[in-house]
Amino acid sequence: MREPKYKSKPIIANKNLGNITKPNANAFGSYISALNTSAQEKLQDFFHDFQAQCLLNRSEKNAMRVDFENALLYYHTQNVPLRAALEYIHPKFLGGFYARSSQCWFALDDAAKIYPISLEHGHMSLFRLAVYLHEDVVPELLQMALHFSIKRFPSFATTLKKGFFWHYLDSTKRRFTIEAESDLPCQPLHVSLSGSQAFRVLYYKNRIAMEFFHVLTDGIGGMAFLKVLTAEYLRLLGKDIQRDESVFDINETPAYEEFENAFAKVPQSTRASGFVDKTAVQMNGKLSETKPCRVLHLKMSAAALKKAAEKYDTTVTVYLLALIFLACKAATDELQGDLSIQVPVNMRRYFPTKTVRNFAMYCGIRLALETIHDVSGLIQSISDQLKQKSSYDNMVDMLTATERLVNRMKYVPLLIKQPVAKMVHGFLGDKIFTTTLSNLGLVKLPIGFSQHIKSMDFVLGTAIINRALCGLLTINETSTLSITKLTVDPSFENKLCDLLGADGIHVDVEGSALYED
Repeated sequence: MREPKYKSKPIIANKNLGNITKPNANAFGSYISALNTSAQEKLQDFFHDFQAQCLLNRSEKNAMRVDFENALLYYHTQNVPLRAALEYIHPKFLGGFYARSSQCWFALDDAAKIYPISLEHGHMSLFRLAVYLHEDVVPELLQMALHFSIKRFPSFATTLKKGFFWHYLDSTKRRFTIEAESDLPCQPLHVSLSGSQAFRVLYYKNRIAMEFFHVLTDGIGGMAFLKVLTAEYLRLLGKDIQRDESVFDINETPAYEEFENAFAKVPQSTRASGFVDKTAVQMNGKLSETKPCRVLHLKMSAAALKKAAEKYDTTVTVYLLALIFLACKAATDELQGDLSIQVPVNMRRYFPTKTVRNFAMYCGIRLALETIHDVSGLIQSISDQLKQKSSYDNMVDMLTATERLVNRMKYVPLLIKQPVAKMVHGFLGDKIFTTTLSNLGLVKLPIGFSQHIKSMDFVLGTAIINRALCGLLTINETSTLSITKLTVDPSFENKLCDLLGADGIHVDVEGSALYED
Protein backbone atom coordinates (compact mmCIF):
# COMPACT_ATOMS: atom_id res chain seq x y z
CA MET A 1 0.00 0.00 0.00
CA ARG A 2 1.25 3.46 -0.84
CA GLU A 3 1.77 6.31 1.57
CA PRO A 4 -1.46 7.10 3.44
CA LYS A 5 -3.47 9.90 1.89
CA TYR A 6 -4.97 10.77 5.26
CA LYS A 7 -3.22 11.22 8.56
CA SER A 8 -3.79 8.27 10.87
CA LYS A 9 -4.59 10.58 13.77
CA PRO A 10 -6.04 14.09 13.78
CA ILE A 11 -3.41 16.77 14.28
CA ILE A 12 -5.20 19.55 16.11
CA ALA A 13 -2.82 20.49 18.93
CA ASN A 14 -1.81 23.72 17.22
CA LYS A 15 -4.92 25.46 15.94
CA ASN A 16 -2.81 27.93 13.94
CA LEU A 17 -0.95 25.24 12.00
CA GLY A 18 -1.54 25.86 8.31
CA ASN A 19 -3.52 29.04 8.99
CA ILE A 20 -2.61 31.15 6.00
CA THR A 21 -4.78 34.10 7.03
CA LYS A 22 -2.78 35.05 10.12
CA PRO A 23 -1.78 38.68 9.50
CA ASN A 24 1.82 39.16 8.53
CA ALA A 25 1.97 42.97 8.64
CA ASN A 26 5.74 43.07 8.96
CA ALA A 27 6.33 40.92 5.89
CA PHE A 28 3.84 42.82 3.74
CA GLY A 29 5.05 46.17 5.10
CA SER A 30 8.62 45.27 4.20
CA TYR A 31 7.45 44.19 0.76
CA ILE A 32 5.71 47.54 0.16
CA SER A 33 8.72 49.50 1.41
CA ALA A 34 10.95 47.81 -1.13
CA LEU A 35 8.72 48.87 -4.04
CA ASN A 36 9.27 52.01 -6.08
CA THR A 37 6.75 54.83 -5.99
CA SER A 38 4.97 53.74 -9.16
CA ALA A 39 4.49 50.19 -7.84
CA GLN A 40 3.23 51.52 -4.50
CA GLU A 41 0.67 53.64 -6.33
CA LYS A 42 -0.50 50.56 -8.28
CA LEU A 43 -0.95 48.72 -4.99
CA GLN A 44 -2.84 51.66 -3.52
CA ASP A 45 -5.25 51.65 -6.49
CA PHE A 46 -5.56 47.87 -6.22
CA PHE A 47 -6.66 47.96 -2.59
CA HIS A 48 -8.93 50.91 -3.28
CA ASP A 49 -10.73 48.64 -5.76
CA PHE A 50 -10.79 45.94 -3.09
CA GLN A 51 -12.45 48.33 -0.62
CA ALA A 52 -15.19 49.04 -3.15
CA GLN A 53 -15.75 45.33 -3.88
CA CYS A 54 -15.82 44.15 -0.25
CA LEU A 55 -18.46 45.49 2.15
CA LEU A 56 -18.16 42.75 4.76
CA ASN A 57 -17.90 43.68 8.43
CA ARG A 58 -14.55 45.04 9.56
CA SER A 59 -13.04 41.81 10.88
CA GLU A 60 -14.07 39.78 7.83
CA LYS A 61 -12.89 42.50 5.46
CA ASN A 62 -9.53 42.73 7.20
CA ALA A 63 -9.11 38.96 7.06
CA MET A 64 -9.93 38.91 3.35
CA ARG A 65 -7.49 41.76 2.71
CA VAL A 66 -4.81 39.63 4.38
CA ASP A 67 -5.73 36.84 1.93
CA PHE A 68 -4.93 39.21 -0.95
CA GLU A 69 -1.70 40.28 0.75
CA ASN A 70 -0.62 36.66 1.28
CA ALA A 71 -1.26 35.89 -2.38
CA LEU A 72 0.83 38.90 -3.45
CA LEU A 73 3.66 37.82 -1.13
CA TYR A 74 3.55 34.34 -2.66
CA TYR A 75 3.77 35.75 -6.18
CA HIS A 76 6.70 37.91 -5.06
CA THR A 77 8.60 34.83 -3.81
CA GLN A 78 8.00 33.23 -7.22
CA ASN A 79 9.37 36.31 -9.04
CA VAL A 80 6.02 37.01 -10.69
CA PRO A 81 6.00 40.66 -11.87
CA LEU A 82 3.71 42.88 -9.81
CA ARG A 83 1.62 43.85 -12.84
CA ALA A 84 0.90 40.17 -13.59
CA ALA A 85 0.22 39.37 -9.93
CA LEU A 86 -2.28 42.21 -9.62
CA GLU A 87 -4.06 41.02 -12.75
CA TYR A 88 -4.27 37.41 -11.51
CA ILE A 89 -6.04 38.39 -8.29
CA HIS A 90 -7.74 41.63 -9.31
CA PRO A 91 -10.78 42.41 -7.10
CA LYS A 92 -12.91 42.44 -10.25
CA PHE A 93 -13.00 38.65 -9.93
CA LEU A 94 -15.06 39.06 -6.75
CA GLY A 95 -17.78 40.09 -9.19
CA GLY A 96 -19.61 42.37 -6.78
CA PHE A 97 -20.57 39.35 -4.67
CA TYR A 98 -19.20 40.87 -1.46
CA ALA A 99 -20.35 44.39 -2.36
CA ARG A 100 -24.04 43.53 -1.93
CA SER A 101 -25.94 42.42 1.15
CA SER A 102 -27.68 39.03 1.26
CA GLN A 103 -31.22 39.23 -0.09
CA CYS A 104 -32.35 35.78 -1.17
CA TRP A 105 -33.07 32.42 0.40
CA PHE A 106 -33.65 28.92 -0.99
CA ALA A 107 -36.28 26.40 -0.02
CA LEU A 108 -34.74 22.95 0.30
CA ASP A 109 -35.26 20.65 -2.65
CA ASP A 110 -37.49 17.63 -2.09
CA ALA A 111 -34.58 15.23 -1.56
CA ALA A 112 -32.82 17.54 0.90
CA LYS A 113 -35.68 18.14 3.33
CA ILE A 114 -35.07 14.96 5.33
CA TYR A 115 -31.33 15.58 5.87
CA PRO A 116 -31.36 18.39 8.46
CA ILE A 117 -34.19 16.72 10.39
CA SER A 118 -32.21 13.48 10.60
CA LEU A 119 -29.39 15.44 12.23
CA GLU A 120 -31.44 15.25 15.39
CA HIS A 121 -30.78 11.52 15.39
CA GLY A 122 -27.01 11.63 15.26
CA HIS A 123 -26.42 11.21 11.52
CA MET A 124 -25.18 13.68 8.93
CA SER A 125 -25.18 12.75 5.25
CA LEU A 126 -21.91 13.96 3.72
CA PHE A 127 -19.85 13.11 0.67
CA ARG A 128 -16.38 14.09 -0.49
CA LEU A 129 -14.85 14.82 -3.87
CA ALA A 130 -11.10 15.22 -4.25
CA VAL A 131 -8.69 16.14 -7.02
CA TYR A 132 -4.97 15.31 -6.94
CA LEU A 133 -2.60 17.61 -8.80
CA HIS A 134 0.95 16.97 -9.94
CA GLU A 135 2.32 19.53 -7.48
CA ASP A 136 1.57 20.42 -3.86
CA VAL A 137 -1.24 22.90 -3.30
CA VAL A 138 -0.38 26.55 -2.70
CA PRO A 139 -2.89 27.48 0.05
CA GLU A 140 -2.53 31.23 -0.57
CA LEU A 141 -3.85 30.76 -4.11
CA LEU A 142 -6.46 28.13 -3.21
CA GLN A 143 -7.99 30.60 -0.76
CA MET A 144 -8.20 33.22 -3.50
CA ALA A 145 -9.70 30.66 -5.89
CA LEU A 146 -12.50 30.05 -3.38
CA HIS A 147 -13.14 33.80 -2.99
CA PHE A 148 -13.49 34.11 -6.77
CA SER A 149 -15.49 30.89 -7.33
CA ILE A 150 -18.18 31.07 -4.64
CA LYS A 151 -20.14 33.79 -6.44
CA ARG A 152 -20.87 31.31 -9.25
CA PHE A 153 -22.76 29.04 -6.82
CA PRO A 154 -25.23 31.20 -4.86
CA SER A 155 -27.06 28.19 -3.40
CA PHE A 156 -23.77 27.10 -1.78
CA ALA A 157 -23.08 30.55 -0.30
CA THR A 158 -25.76 29.88 2.29
CA THR A 159 -26.31 28.90 5.88
CA LEU A 160 -28.88 26.38 7.11
CA LYS A 161 -31.76 27.94 9.06
CA LYS A 162 -34.83 26.61 10.85
CA GLY A 163 -38.21 27.81 9.64
CA PHE A 164 -41.53 27.06 11.32
CA PHE A 165 -42.37 24.22 8.93
CA TRP A 166 -39.08 23.34 7.20
CA HIS A 167 -35.40 24.18 7.26
CA TYR A 168 -34.22 26.49 4.50
CA LEU A 169 -30.98 27.90 3.07
CA ASP A 170 -30.38 31.58 3.77
CA SER A 171 -27.86 33.48 1.65
CA THR A 172 -24.86 34.70 3.59
CA LYS A 173 -22.09 37.04 2.56
CA ARG A 174 -19.07 36.00 4.55
CA ARG A 175 -15.44 35.10 4.05
CA PHE A 176 -15.60 31.44 3.04
CA THR A 177 -12.37 29.74 4.07
CA ILE A 178 -10.18 26.79 3.20
CA GLU A 179 -8.63 24.52 5.82
CA ALA A 180 -5.43 22.50 6.09
CA GLU A 181 -6.67 18.93 6.48
CA SER A 182 -6.09 17.65 10.01
CA ASP A 183 -9.01 15.32 10.72
CA LEU A 184 -10.70 12.21 9.39
CA PRO A 185 -12.67 12.52 6.12
CA CYS A 186 -16.36 13.53 6.16
CA GLN A 187 -16.58 14.70 9.76
CA PRO A 188 -19.87 16.44 10.68
CA LEU A 189 -20.14 20.12 9.88
CA HIS A 190 -21.32 22.47 12.62
CA VAL A 191 -24.27 23.76 10.60
CA SER A 192 -26.19 24.84 13.71
CA LEU A 193 -23.77 27.72 14.27
CA SER A 194 -24.95 31.09 13.02
CA GLY A 195 -23.58 31.85 9.55
CA SER A 196 -21.84 28.48 9.25
CA GLN A 197 -21.26 26.96 5.82
CA ALA A 198 -22.58 23.56 4.73
CA PHE A 199 -19.45 22.60 2.78
CA ARG A 200 -15.72 22.68 3.44
CA VAL A 201 -12.61 23.03 1.27
CA LEU A 202 -9.56 21.10 2.47
CA TYR A 203 -6.00 20.74 1.23
CA TYR A 204 -3.21 18.30 2.00
CA LYS A 205 -0.02 18.02 -0.05
CA ASN A 206 -1.23 17.77 -3.67
CA ARG A 207 -4.90 17.17 -2.81
CA ILE A 208 -7.83 19.58 -2.94
CA ALA A 209 -10.94 18.08 -1.36
CA MET A 210 -14.47 19.39 -1.00
CA GLU A 211 -16.93 17.89 1.46
CA PHE A 212 -20.63 18.65 1.12
CA PHE A 213 -23.62 18.26 3.39
CA HIS A 214 -26.22 16.61 1.14
CA VAL A 215 -28.68 19.36 2.00
CA LEU A 216 -26.83 21.48 -0.59
CA THR A 217 -26.24 19.20 -3.53
CA ASP A 218 -25.62 15.76 -4.96
CA GLY A 219 -22.47 14.37 -6.58
CA ILE A 220 -23.13 16.09 -9.91
CA GLY A 221 -23.53 19.51 -8.34
CA GLY A 222 -20.54 18.98 -6.06
CA MET A 223 -18.38 18.00 -9.02
CA ALA A 224 -19.42 21.18 -10.86
CA PHE A 225 -18.14 23.26 -7.93
CA LEU A 226 -14.89 21.30 -7.60
CA LYS A 227 -14.17 21.69 -11.32
CA VAL A 228 -14.65 25.45 -11.14
CA LEU A 229 -12.56 25.80 -7.98
CA THR A 230 -9.73 23.73 -9.47
CA ALA A 231 -9.81 25.58 -12.79
CA GLU A 232 -9.65 28.92 -10.99
CA TYR A 233 -6.78 27.71 -8.80
CA LEU A 234 -4.83 26.60 -11.87
CA ARG A 235 -5.50 29.97 -13.54
CA LEU A 236 -4.01 31.71 -10.52
CA LEU A 237 -0.95 29.49 -10.90
CA GLY A 238 -0.57 30.82 -14.43
CA LYS A 239 -1.69 27.63 -16.17
CA ASP A 240 -3.36 27.92 -19.55
CA ILE A 241 -6.79 26.41 -18.91
CA GLN A 242 -9.03 26.03 -21.94
CA ARG A 243 -12.65 25.95 -20.80
CA ASP A 244 -15.64 24.33 -22.47
CA GLU A 245 -19.23 23.54 -21.49
CA SER A 246 -18.01 20.97 -18.92
CA VAL A 247 -16.66 23.75 -16.65
CA PHE A 248 -18.76 26.74 -15.59
CA ASP A 249 -17.41 30.20 -16.33
CA ILE A 250 -16.99 31.94 -12.94
CA ASN A 251 -17.64 35.34 -14.52
CA GLU A 252 -20.96 34.26 -16.00
CA THR A 253 -24.14 35.21 -14.16
CA PRO A 254 -25.75 32.07 -12.69
CA ALA A 255 -29.03 31.07 -14.32
CA TYR A 256 -32.06 30.40 -12.13
CA GLU A 257 -32.22 26.85 -13.51
CA GLU A 258 -28.87 26.08 -11.88
CA PHE A 259 -30.30 26.27 -8.39
CA GLU A 260 -33.94 25.33 -8.96
CA ASN A 261 -35.75 22.47 -7.25
CA ALA A 262 -35.79 20.22 -10.34
CA PHE A 263 -38.08 17.71 -8.61
CA ALA A 264 -40.94 20.15 -9.11
CA LYS A 265 -40.60 19.77 -12.90
CA VAL A 266 -41.31 16.03 -12.84
CA PRO A 267 -44.89 15.16 -13.88
CA GLN A 268 -46.90 13.40 -11.19
CA SER A 269 -47.64 9.70 -11.64
CA THR A 270 -51.01 8.09 -10.99
CA ARG A 271 -49.07 5.53 -8.97
CA ALA A 272 -46.59 5.95 -6.16
CA SER A 273 -44.02 3.45 -5.01
CA GLY A 274 -43.39 3.55 -1.26
CA PHE A 275 -40.07 3.62 0.53
CA VAL A 276 -40.73 0.78 2.95
CA ASP A 277 -38.80 -2.41 2.33
CA LYS A 278 -37.75 -5.34 4.46
CA THR A 279 -34.45 -5.24 6.27
CA ALA A 280 -31.32 -6.45 4.51
CA VAL A 281 -28.52 -8.66 5.80
CA GLN A 282 -25.61 -6.58 7.09
CA MET A 283 -21.93 -7.40 6.85
CA ASN A 284 -20.41 -8.56 10.12
CA GLY A 285 -17.52 -6.95 11.92
CA LYS A 286 -17.64 -4.82 15.04
CA LEU A 287 -18.80 -1.27 14.36
CA SER A 288 -15.96 1.14 14.96
CA GLU A 289 -16.44 4.12 17.22
CA THR A 290 -14.10 6.03 14.91
CA LYS A 291 -15.98 6.98 11.75
CA PRO A 292 -14.63 6.22 9.23
CA CYS A 293 -12.07 3.75 10.51
CA ARG A 294 -10.52 3.47 7.05
CA VAL A 295 -10.83 4.90 3.54
CA LEU A 296 -9.43 2.87 0.65
CA HIS A 297 -9.05 3.72 -3.03
CA LEU A 298 -8.93 0.84 -5.51
CA LYS A 299 -7.39 2.25 -8.68
CA MET A 300 -7.62 0.28 -11.90
CA SER A 301 -7.43 0.74 -15.64
CA ALA A 302 -10.80 1.90 -16.99
CA ALA A 303 -10.12 -0.11 -20.16
CA ALA A 304 -9.38 -3.27 -18.17
CA LEU A 305 -12.53 -2.79 -16.12
CA LYS A 306 -14.62 -2.34 -19.24
CA LYS A 307 -13.01 -5.40 -20.85
CA ALA A 308 -13.88 -7.54 -17.81
CA ALA A 309 -17.49 -6.33 -17.95
CA GLU A 310 -17.67 -7.11 -21.67
CA LYS A 311 -16.51 -10.65 -20.92
CA TYR A 312 -19.83 -11.09 -19.11
CA ASP A 313 -21.69 -9.11 -21.79
CA THR A 314 -22.70 -6.41 -19.35
CA THR A 315 -21.95 -2.87 -18.16
CA VAL A 316 -19.28 -1.80 -15.68
CA THR A 317 -21.95 -0.93 -13.08
CA VAL A 318 -23.65 -4.32 -13.29
CA TYR A 319 -20.28 -6.09 -13.22
CA LEU A 320 -19.17 -4.24 -10.09
CA LEU A 321 -22.52 -4.85 -8.43
CA ALA A 322 -22.00 -8.59 -8.95
CA LEU A 323 -18.55 -8.39 -7.36
CA ILE A 324 -19.87 -6.35 -4.45
CA PHE A 325 -22.63 -8.89 -3.79
CA LEU A 326 -20.00 -11.64 -3.61
CA ALA A 327 -17.77 -9.50 -1.38
CA CYS A 328 -20.70 -8.75 0.94
CA LYS A 329 -21.48 -12.45 1.23
CA ALA A 330 -17.86 -13.15 2.13
CA ALA A 331 -18.11 -10.51 4.88
CA THR A 332 -21.18 -11.86 6.66
CA ASP A 333 -21.81 -14.98 8.75
CA GLU A 334 -25.52 -14.98 7.91
CA LEU A 335 -26.79 -17.93 5.90
CA GLN A 336 -30.28 -16.68 5.03
CA GLY A 337 -31.85 -13.40 4.07
CA ASP A 338 -31.30 -10.81 1.34
CA LEU A 339 -28.35 -8.64 0.50
CA SER A 340 -29.40 -5.28 -0.93
CA ILE A 341 -27.26 -2.65 -2.65
CA GLN A 342 -28.46 0.94 -2.94
CA VAL A 343 -27.75 2.50 -6.34
CA PRO A 344 -28.35 6.27 -6.70
CA VAL A 345 -29.97 7.24 -10.00
CA ASN A 346 -29.19 10.61 -11.60
CA MET A 347 -32.59 11.98 -12.62
CA ARG A 348 -30.96 14.35 -15.11
CA ARG A 349 -30.84 11.42 -17.51
CA TYR A 350 -34.66 11.58 -17.73
CA PHE A 351 -35.28 15.26 -17.07
CA PRO A 352 -32.38 17.38 -18.40
CA THR A 353 -31.62 20.32 -16.14
CA LYS A 354 -28.69 22.53 -15.22
CA THR A 355 -29.45 22.37 -11.51
CA VAL A 356 -26.49 21.96 -9.15
CA ARG A 357 -28.79 20.99 -6.28
CA ASN A 358 -30.02 17.49 -5.46
CA PHE A 359 -31.69 15.69 -8.33
CA ALA A 360 -31.17 12.00 -7.71
CA MET A 361 -33.27 9.12 -6.45
CA TYR A 362 -32.21 5.54 -5.75
CA CYS A 363 -33.10 1.97 -6.46
CA GLY A 364 -32.30 -1.14 -4.46
CA ILE A 365 -30.87 -4.28 -6.08
CA ARG A 366 -31.77 -7.26 -3.88
CA LEU A 367 -30.56 -10.89 -3.99
CA ALA A 368 -31.11 -13.81 -1.64
CA LEU A 369 -27.89 -15.02 -0.01
CA GLU A 370 -28.41 -18.58 -1.17
CA THR A 371 -28.48 -17.47 -4.84
CA ILE A 372 -25.09 -15.72 -4.68
CA HIS A 373 -22.34 -18.05 -5.94
CA ASP A 374 -20.32 -16.59 -8.83
CA VAL A 375 -20.19 -13.55 -11.10
CA SER A 376 -21.68 -15.13 -14.21
CA GLY A 377 -24.65 -16.45 -12.24
CA LEU A 378 -25.54 -12.99 -10.93
CA ILE A 379 -25.23 -10.80 -14.02
CA GLN A 380 -28.65 -11.42 -15.57
CA SER A 381 -30.64 -10.94 -12.36
CA ILE A 382 -28.76 -7.75 -11.45
CA SER A 383 -29.10 -6.38 -14.97
CA ASP A 384 -32.85 -7.07 -15.08
CA GLN A 385 -33.42 -5.51 -11.66
CA LEU A 386 -31.33 -2.44 -12.43
CA LYS A 387 -33.08 -1.88 -15.75
CA GLN A 388 -36.53 -2.26 -14.22
CA LYS A 389 -36.00 -0.43 -10.93
CA SER A 390 -34.13 2.54 -12.42
CA SER A 391 -36.57 2.91 -15.32
CA TYR A 392 -38.37 6.15 -16.08
CA ASP A 393 -41.69 4.84 -14.78
CA ASN A 394 -40.27 3.54 -11.51
CA MET A 395 -38.32 6.72 -10.83
CA VAL A 396 -41.39 8.90 -11.50
CA ASP A 397 -43.41 6.67 -9.17
CA MET A 398 -40.83 7.13 -6.42
CA LEU A 399 -40.65 10.88 -7.03
CA THR A 400 -44.44 11.01 -6.74
CA ALA A 401 -44.24 9.18 -3.42
CA THR A 402 -41.62 11.67 -2.24
CA GLU A 403 -43.76 14.62 -3.29
CA ARG A 404 -46.82 13.22 -1.53
CA LEU A 405 -44.85 12.62 1.65
CA VAL A 406 -43.50 16.19 1.57
CA ASN A 407 -46.97 17.61 0.93
CA ARG A 408 -48.50 15.66 3.81
CA MET A 409 -45.99 17.21 6.18
CA LYS A 410 -46.01 20.62 4.51
CA TYR A 411 -47.93 22.46 7.23
CA VAL A 412 -46.82 20.32 10.16
CA PRO A 413 -44.61 22.39 12.49
CA LEU A 414 -40.96 21.38 12.39
CA LEU A 415 -41.00 20.43 16.07
CA ILE A 416 -43.72 17.84 15.43
CA LYS A 417 -42.01 16.52 12.29
CA GLN A 418 -39.04 15.19 14.29
CA PRO A 419 -40.49 11.78 15.35
CA VAL A 420 -42.04 11.30 11.88
CA ALA A 421 -38.70 12.08 10.27
CA LYS A 422 -37.01 9.51 12.48
CA MET A 423 -39.40 6.84 11.20
CA VAL A 424 -39.01 7.90 7.57
CA HIS A 425 -35.24 8.07 7.89
CA GLY A 426 -35.33 4.50 9.16
CA PHE A 427 -37.25 3.41 6.07
CA LEU A 428 -34.84 5.19 3.77
CA GLY A 429 -31.74 4.42 5.76
CA ASP A 430 -29.25 1.71 6.45
CA LYS A 431 -31.51 -1.12 7.56
CA ILE A 432 -32.95 -1.86 4.12
CA PHE A 433 -29.52 -1.80 2.44
CA THR A 434 -26.31 -3.74 2.95
CA THR A 435 -24.15 -1.21 1.16
CA THR A 436 -24.19 1.45 -1.57
CA LEU A 437 -22.54 1.80 -4.98
CA SER A 438 -22.64 5.36 -6.29
CA ASN A 439 -21.09 5.73 -9.74
CA LEU A 440 -20.41 9.29 -10.94
CA GLY A 441 -19.18 7.89 -14.25
CA LEU A 442 -16.63 9.56 -16.51
CA VAL A 443 -15.49 13.01 -15.35
CA LYS A 444 -15.26 15.18 -18.45
CA LEU A 445 -12.70 17.98 -18.56
CA PRO A 446 -11.12 20.08 -21.32
CA ILE A 447 -7.84 18.58 -22.55
CA GLY A 448 -5.78 21.50 -21.31
CA PHE A 449 -7.35 21.10 -17.89
CA SER A 450 -7.05 17.34 -17.41
CA GLN A 451 -3.31 17.30 -18.09
CA HIS A 452 -2.78 19.07 -14.75
CA ILE A 453 -4.76 16.45 -12.83
CA LYS A 454 -3.19 13.27 -11.54
CA SER A 455 -6.38 11.61 -10.28
CA MET A 456 -9.72 12.13 -8.53
CA ASP A 457 -11.83 10.18 -6.05
CA PHE A 458 -15.36 10.15 -4.63
CA VAL A 459 -15.84 9.18 -0.98
CA LEU A 460 -19.23 8.59 0.65
CA GLY A 461 -19.60 9.66 4.26
CA THR A 462 -20.18 6.91 6.80
CA ALA A 463 -23.59 5.35 7.30
CA ILE A 464 -25.08 4.23 10.61
CA ILE A 465 -24.77 0.44 10.44
CA ASN A 466 -23.59 -0.35 6.89
CA ARG A 467 -20.00 -1.56 7.27
CA ALA A 468 -18.78 -0.31 3.90
CA LEU A 469 -19.90 2.15 1.22
CA CYS A 470 -18.54 2.48 -2.33
CA GLY A 471 -18.10 5.48 -4.63
CA LEU A 472 -16.77 5.22 -8.19
CA LEU A 473 -15.55 7.68 -10.79
CA THR A 474 -13.33 7.57 -13.87
CA ILE A 475 -10.87 10.20 -15.11
CA ASN A 476 -7.79 10.12 -17.34
CA GLU A 477 -8.34 6.42 -18.17
CA THR A 478 -8.29 5.41 -14.47
CA SER A 479 -11.31 4.18 -12.53
CA THR A 480 -11.17 4.69 -8.75
CA LEU A 481 -13.45 2.72 -6.46
CA SER A 482 -13.35 4.32 -3.00
CA ILE A 483 -14.47 2.30 0.01
CA THR A 484 -15.52 3.98 3.24
CA LYS A 485 -15.17 1.55 6.15
CA LEU A 486 -17.11 1.41 9.42
CA THR A 487 -15.43 -1.74 10.67
CA VAL A 488 -11.81 -2.89 10.85
CA ASP A 489 -12.80 -6.30 9.44
CA PRO A 490 -11.05 -6.41 6.01
CA SER A 491 -13.12 -9.27 4.55
CA PHE A 492 -15.13 -7.08 2.16
CA GLU A 493 -12.25 -5.27 0.48
CA ASN A 494 -10.01 -8.36 0.43
CA LYS A 495 -12.64 -10.38 -1.41
CA LEU A 496 -13.32 -7.52 -3.81
CA CYS A 497 -9.63 -7.25 -4.72
CA ASP A 498 -9.40 -11.02 -5.19
CA LEU A 499 -12.39 -11.00 -7.55
CA LEU A 500 -11.00 -8.13 -9.62
CA GLY A 501 -7.63 -9.84 -9.83
CA ALA A 502 -9.27 -13.09 -10.94
CA ASP A 503 -10.68 -11.23 -13.95
CA GLY A 504 -7.27 -9.89 -14.91
CA ILE A 505 -7.70 -6.40 -13.44
CA HIS A 506 -4.61 -5.08 -11.68
CA VAL A 507 -5.66 -3.11 -8.61
CA ASP A 508 -3.43 -0.45 -7.08
CA VAL A 509 -4.66 0.02 -3.51
CA GLU A 510 -4.12 3.40 -1.92
CA GLY A 511 -5.69 5.05 1.07
CA SER A 512 -5.45 5.55 4.75
CA ALA A 513 -3.85 3.77 7.63
CA LEU A 514 -6.24 2.12 10.06
CA TYR A 515 -7.80 4.66 12.39
CA GLU A 516 -7.79 3.08 15.83
CA ASP A 517 -10.66 3.54 18.27
